[in-house]
Amino acid sequence: MTKTKKDSSQKKTTKKTTKKKTTGKTADKTLIIVESPSKAKIISKYLGTKYKVNSSMGHLRDLPKSRLGVDIENNFEPEYINIRGKAPKIRELKKEANEAKNVLLATDPDREGEAISWHLAYLLGIDSNTECRVIFNEINKETVRESVNNPRPINDNLVDAQQARRVLDRLVGYQISPLLWKKVSRGLSGGRVQSAALKLICDRENEILNFVPEEYWYIAADFGDDFIAELSKINGKKTKVESEDQANRIKTDLVDGRYIVKSVKKGSRQTKPYAPFTTSSLQQDASIKLGFQTGKTMQIAQQLYEGVNIKGVGARGLVTYIRTDSVRVSEQAKLAAKTYISEKYGEKYSHNNVFSNKNKAMQDAHEAIRPSDVNLDPESVKESLTTDQYKLYDLIWKRFVASQMSPAKYDTLSVLIENGNYEFKANGSRLIFDGWKKVYVTGDKESEIKIPELKEGEDLKLLKLITEQKFTQPPSRYTEAGLVKEMEDKNIGRPSTYASIISVLITRRYVKREKKALVPTKLGFDVIGILQVYFPDIVDVDFTGEMEDNLDLIEMGKKEWRQIIADFYEGFSEELKIADKEVERIEKEVILSDEVCELCGRQMAIKEGRFGKFLACTGYPECKNTKPILKTIGVKCPKCGKDIIEKKSRKTGRIFYGCSGYPECDVSYWDKPTGESCPECGTMLVQTKGKTKVKKCSNPECSYKEK
Repeated sequence: MTKTKKDSSQKKTTKKTTKKKTTGKTADKTLIIVESPSKAKIISKYLGTKYKVNSSMGHLRDLPKSRLGVDIENNFEPEYINIRGKAPKIRELKKEANEAKNVLLATDPDREGEAISWHLAYLLGIDSNTECRVIFNEINKETVRESVNNPRPINDNLVDAQQARRVLDRLVGYQISPLLWKKVSRGLSGGRVQSAALKLICDRENEILNFVPEEYWYIAADFGDDFIAELSKINGKKTKVESEDQANRIKTDLVDGRYIVKSVKKGSRQTKPYAPFTTSSLQQDASIKLGFQTGKTMQIAQQLYEGVNIKGVGARGLVTYIRTDSVRVSEQAKLAAKTYISEKYGEKYSHNNVFSNKNKAMQDAHEAIRPSDVNLDPESVKESLTTDQYKLYDLIWKRFVASQMSPAKYDTLSVLIENGNYEFKANGSRLIFDGWKKVYVTGDKESEIKIPELKEGEDLKLLKLITEQKFTQPPSRYTEAGLVKEMEDKNIGRPSTYASIISVLITRRYVKREKKALVPTKLGFDVIGILQVYFPDIVDVDFTGEMEDNLDLIEMGKKEWRQIIADFYEGFSEELKIADKEVERIEKEVILSDEVCELCGRQMAIKEGRFGKFLACTGYPECKNTKPILKTIGVKCPKCGKDIIEKKSRKTGRIFYGCSGYPECDVSYWDKPTGESCPECGTMLVQTKGKTKVKKCSNPECSYKEK
């Protein structure tokens, strides 16, 4: 790692603080610093009185928010500052570090965690080259104690890779965003990875808009008892039936012909289990099976990793570290799974499966995501978990156990049937050994296709001929799971950042959710329109993937981070100059309302901001009058007679209902008022939210409820 002035001052500070650490009430103790208070609480239970565990509460130093914070002229030197509001925590940790005999930095075991430890070392005057760093790949007593007894120096390559990403994203975000503010609208951003992800979504939408459906016809012969064979060849060649006339001609030929079994082939096949979860595959599976958004998946997975109190077991982490690209499993974990599977399901269900990573060159620091203890099955810990924690742990546990199980086996049957020049085909399968499918449900629509016992040369009696007109379908919009898979396949960003990328795209109103689909807005198309013309590398998926590869090479110590930044910035800085001169301001379409400004008499327009739509005077900037759009529900306030309107809490975003006469009238409800009075006390009846809607009295002292 290139040593900076701050690096050298770090060493000087170390010499001073080392002397102080031998004095004080806790001089015989070792201070361990983790990131979160919940993790600190659990780890402290595993260690004796000679250890004190505290948390940094995440980052303590970062680039400043108010300016670029990167000295471009000085070899892209990052200008770190203490984060506002973190001063009390820094003082607390400094005091405890000075009083401790030794300090161990135990932040998360990834690039980000390594960087946090590096910043902590700087703040606390610790030489990063000393054995001050410990990592916990899983949170249990054995792993924690072993890790504490085997510290290592801070990994400079990991820190450099994180710094490179941070500086790169800052250079892009803090210089493209002002351009978008000036040319499109205030409050926008143009991040490096988010822009490539937005282009994927916009490109998919353009594919859908430009898609021209093509007609084709499905033709099949139904022989009864659910035995259906599809037309596969005409005159020995695969043929696509493209019109109704063609389908009718074929139908005429087939109705009077003989259906003769040409061949019957019996065989077998087997399906191997999926690899245990990586961060990306966990996000995808949780989205598809549990309906979890990526952010929610990562939040709950972090809770499972950091630890929960298990009845009869105590506090412990239930899963290994959740940010990993690896499918590797330790030999100890494989042995434990083999023992569990053999005892629970029988030895025939246990199998030594070997999985490999897509990227052969990647560093394999972490295992796949798996249960820390396979013997803690989901049902045994269910009462100690929240509903969502249980659902996700159940998914992780079953995926891992299934990955160590035998393949599922099928008998297969393939039948060819001839009618003159036409050939029909039917494939059937029958599950004969469930193997890994005994534990893990894939979600794939796989059903057994039954074919009766047939012999070559046998005549079949046609029950009916099926002809259906069909059309080719456009590609579907990305769901969160689909976008995550595409980003992983194209090497855009890292799995640990997918949730935040999707969140930013929605927060900036570049993308909206429609049911489960991600749909680009006009604003998203406007932004991409500028970026792909003036900053083609930023939105190019190949370039973005190549940059991720470079970050990996920095982590491996094969490339120098400042040179990577310099190579990128040379072209990017020229693009910025050209874009600032040439990009024309995009004028927003003005949508007028029926409202008239009470201050100046001009018509008011419908605008959209951070908290949704609102009314703004068209006389801006002379008149800056704005007001909310009132969404009435057809119910009058029981106190003052004015309209009850739907509102949204600015703090939580939760919908509630209040009087339009606020603040003079303070009537409000969390549930939707019905306008009906309670037959018992006369108070307003409300209808609860959720799947089971119940009409009940809004008076908390009245128990009236309609079933």
